[in-house]
Amino acid sequence: MTQTSERDDHAGGPMDRVADLGKDIGSYIRQQRNNAKISLRQLSKLAGVSNPYLSQIERGLRKPSAEILQQIAKGLRISAEALYVQAGILDHPVGGPVVEAVRADTSLTERQKQVLLDVYESFRRENRGTHLAGDSSASRDHKE
Repeated sequence: MTQTSERDDHAGGPMDRVADLGKDIGSYIRQQRNNAKISLRQLSKLAGVSNPYLSQIERGLRKPSAEILQQIAKGLRISAEALYVQAGILDHPVGGPVVEAVRADTSLTERQKQVLLDVYESFRRENRGTHLAGDSSASRDHKE
């Protein structure tokens, strides 16, 4: 029987949560890079970040600053806000996972993302007004 060193590291304290954030953002960046079908080296050049540093970010060994995240977002052609949310720098935007998915979609232009988000938010506002009026089923069943 061998003992693991998990307990020796930080005993589940705040440093573990910081490390988890680093792994989360790193995994997210890797996922977005794979979705964009670009190599680590290509992203490194596009973002102006060294290849080893970017690799460490993806593996969760380093937690990037907001400035580095902005450079990576530019290289990935995704919104910096999506990376900030993943990194815990910003709170999740209103709309939650739908908004996040639209912002993270690399196949859409920034203009297309904004139009989708505007339409989505207008529907949410309309439905909130309907729900406040006490007729929650009308917005779902209404056909135009």
